Amino acid sequence: MNTKYYDLINQTFYFPQEEFTLNKDTLQFHGIDLMKLVEEYGTPLKFTYLPKISKNIKRAKTWFRNAMEKHDYDAKYYYCYCTKSSHFEFVLNEALKNNIHIETSSAFDINIVEKLIEEGKINKNTFVICNGFKRDQYIENIARLINTGHKNTIPIIDNYEELDLLQEQIKSKIKIGIRIAAEEEPKFEFYTSRLGIGYKNILPFYRKQIQENKKLELKMLHFFINTGIRDTAYYWNELLKCMKVYIALKKECPTLDSLNIGGGFPIKNSLAFEYDYQYMIDEILNQIKIACDEAEIDVPNIFTEFGSFTVGESGGAIYEVLYQKQQNDREYWNMIDSSFITTLPDTWAINKRFVMLAVNRWNDTYERVLLGGMTCDSDDYYNSEQHMNAVYLPKYNKEKPLYIGFFNTGAYQETIGGFGGLHHCLIPQPKHILIDRDKNGIIATEVFSEQQNAEEVLNILGYNKK
Repeated sequence: MNTKYYDLINQTFYFPQEEFTLNKDTLQFHGIDLMKLVEEYGTPLKFTYLPKISKNIKRAKTWFRNAMEKHDYDAKYYYCYCTKSSHFEFVLNEALKNNIHIETSSAFDINIVEKLIEEGKINKNTFVICNGFKRDQYIENIARLINTGHKNTIPIIDNYEELDLLQEQIKSKIKIGIRIAAEEEPKFEFYTSRLGIGYKNILPFYRKQIQENKKLELKMLHFFINTGIRDTAYYWNELLKCMKVYIALKKECPTLDSLNIGGGFPIKNSLAFEYDYQYMIDEILNQIKIACDEAEIDVPNIFTEFGSFTVGESGGAIYEVLYQKQQNDREYWNMIDSSFITTLPDTWAINKRFVMLAVNRWNDTYERVLLGGMTCDSDDYYNSEQHMNAVYLPKYNKEKPLYIGFFNTGAYQETIGGFGGLHHCLIPQPKHILIDRDKNGIIATEVFSEQQNAEEVLNILGYNKK
């Protein structure tokens, strides 16, 4: 009878996989010995594998290049990184090695952009696409960026008032885009996104406020679906509606030459994950080209704003199972040495699932468990995997420490969890390390931040002001 943890994984999934392999009974991630990381740095531990960022950018660029060649799509593709996924300098440094562009969503993003310009990591050819609801500080920062000469800054108009606010502060001609307020899937609690301007209102808005204004140059239509880029009737229907708006605008606005299809590429959340990225890009470009050819207009340049896809699969977290509690005749709680609420907040807030695997003891028998965090909060737990309604791990043994890893956690978790700040029940922020490879493929690690200590927390709370 197959009762080992390895047997469970092997008979449930195709294993090993590109990023996950096994060395005896311990897990390897992109060839990295995770137990060596545990031995050197301890747990709880966050890590970022930097080469994965560049790899995913290059993959997406290749898919778009292939699709444009296949469909004779005569326009350009621009890969933008959605900074809100992870604002850290080490992420931007790695991403900007790949000739990409930037998408911002709030005022302080512009300060980051200015720092990158100062350091020569962004130049005058880099597009800065400014999304989000814009008020005083954001408007002021966008204006400063444009007024100091960065002409490829494109504010995306989210509401009717933003044009006036921008024109009050920007001295030169302004390149702008307009965001479409997409209609959401029927399962949503609302029908239309709060972001952008409704389909039917965009052309009247252009005619009334932009068409005769010599200071404005409409360059881009922005289209994003909250549920992401998926092969569903809903997505294709919304894309066609978007194209009708683009075509109508293009016929009246010759400067319009770009379509931004936003982000929304999914990332791996299970060993059973399947998604045909090349097919989706092929079909998106094909649908756009068919619509433009029928309308006898030029196809638009394509912009994307991939955030989670860029950085998500680079991140991971490793915890130790400290103790097991049996609370009734069939429920076993494995208690980890951190908190899900503070270190993987999406598991708690939106029931998100990441790839979760044992790091060691793959040759031991397994059991069904629930995973509990250290806070005294009943919601601090993780109880199932994306592919099944349970968690299975090697059996708890007090004499044989068990370590577990959560993978593809690199997007949003640090900012939502409040990096460097206060955390629920004052559970400290884990140590975070960066993993890279040199030109010969040799792995190198460095500590980005140590585990938070009591003095840092007390300083934030105001106890050390005297």
